[in-house]
Amino acid sequence: MAFGEFDLIETYFTHRLPKRDDVEIGIGDDGAVTRVPDNSDLVIVTDTMVQGVHFDEDTPARAVGHKIVAVNLSDLAAMGAEPAWISLAISLPQVNQEWLTGFAHGLREICDYYNCQLIGGDTSQGPLAVTVTAHGFVPRGKAVRRDGAKPGDWLYVSGTLGDAGLALAARQHRQKLNPDYQRRLTERLYFPSPRVALGQSLRGIASSAIDVSDGLLADIKHVLKASHVGARISVDELPLSMALTESLSAEDAVTYALTSGDDYELLFTVPESQRGLFDTVTAHSPSKPVCIGRITSDAEVLQLRHGDEPWELPNTAHGFEHFSSSVVESD
Repeated sequence: MAFGEFDLIETYFTHRLPKRDDVEIGIGDDGAVTRVPDNSDLVIVTDTMVQGVHFDEDTPARAVGHKIVAVNLSDLAAMGAEPAWISLAISLPQVNQEWLTGFAHGLREICDYYNCQLIGGDTSQGPLAVTVTAHGFVPRGKAVRRDGAKPGDWLYVSGTLGDAGLALAARQHRQKLNPDYQRRLTERLYFPSPRVALGQSLRGIASSAIDVSDGLLADIKHVLKASHVGARISVDELPLSMALTESLSAEDAVTYALTSGDDYELLFTVPESQRGLFDTVTAHSPSKPVCIGRITSDAEVLQLRHGDEPWELPNTAHGFEHFSSSVVESD
């Protein structure tokens, strides 16, 4: 008997993921029916991963399943939202049961951890690609946006930068790594941890936020444009892992931290009036966010400094941008 679309859905997805009380109708009907809590706003995000663009054929299927959810939850985290539901669209060249088993396993692990229910989606035949739309809740009017940064706000990042980029460079034989570092950094590349709890704690404290998916310099420019402000970053304050600093020169380590994507840390701004509350809220965080600079009044002007001196990014460095070969550089 042929293994068809509905067999695929039933075998790998229908009964394998968490069930939530706020889902009236999930998989199995023409559409999902869900309930949004009172006095809450619904936050909706979507990401796609395509083989050959976002992952290669050697990427474990479990990692693809984990990451396609994680990147969406990272967007929810940047807005201070609590994850709730996901829908999945998947295109497959053919039914590969071994690959689907690994993919479903990765999907289930992260959905179990964050209590996300799969409520619907679609399957089709074609080049390997997966798309997830994630839904989350935030108290009404409390979503953290990109357009709220003000001159004088302090600029923070939630954790080390450049690790996923270095892991990718090592996989592509562009960098050599100590085997212990390679294993650790590959985990960061394949299995990123969205900063969901931190994002929720920033409601009412952070004036703006974004997740670092395409590289710090590429992503901060979205905040500067939306908020009509500039920023000054102290490159000597960037949080760098030992794997990065022991594998690269000082300049290359900073360049990776500024331009590499896939770290999925949060980049956010905190007004001076909220710093005391912010320090209290994050005092016992296992990974305390690091202050890397300050927002300025020079609209969309990004300054890079090392101590008191200007620091220039090498001309070959750039952040990731779809459909473009443009270079992301400091102003």
